[in-house]
Amino acid sequence: MHLKGALHVHTTCSDGVLSVAETIAAHEAQGFDFICLTDHDFIMRPGCYEAVKEVKTEMLVFLGVELMYFERGYVHISRIQGDRETLTIFNHPSELLLPLKKVLQRIEAVNRVVSLDAVEITSRGYYTPEYDIREIMFPKVATDDSHEPHMIGRAWVEMDAKRSKDEIIAAIKAGDFWNCFLDKAARRR
Repeated sequence: MHLKGALHVHTTCSDGVLSVAETIAAHEAQGFDFICLTDHDFIMRPGCYEAVKEVKTEMLVFLGVELMYFERGYVHISRIQGDRETLTIFNHPSELLLPLKKVLQRIEAVNRVVSLDAVEITSRGYYTPEYDIREIMFPKVATDDSHEPHMIGRAWVEMDAKRSKDEIIAAIKAGDFWNCFLDKAARRR
């Protein structure tokens, strides 16, 4: 089955402007088959994802968190929960504003502790080709890191996989997906 998904999404549970229900509806309106709610750990309101249970949707909704992690400075890591599997993504490396060599060192150091599965090659939905390189030995994912409605659908992943949270996670870990970008100048894989 062909699936379109958003791997990095924020709501009013932290610093997004749309509620959980509004976020799900906005993504569904743009043809997404799954989304991963990844609100910031340090400002996330307790119990806010309980609202997911009240929303009627055909989409798969993953629950996750964007963790602030300290490794030679602060980095962001998304941890996304499937039914049994977990996906861990190093978020927006370009926002570290460091030379590539130092970013690669941070990715390696974080991986030794949290076992990364993927690295983002976008910043707020815009392609960052400097991180779409062989030296980063993980699958590279496109995300829009949406906080506001106009950010939804800037970048996403697509795959042919079973409609199952764990199958989607397995496809991403295996690199069996392609990245898509609203920005036509960005590469499609």
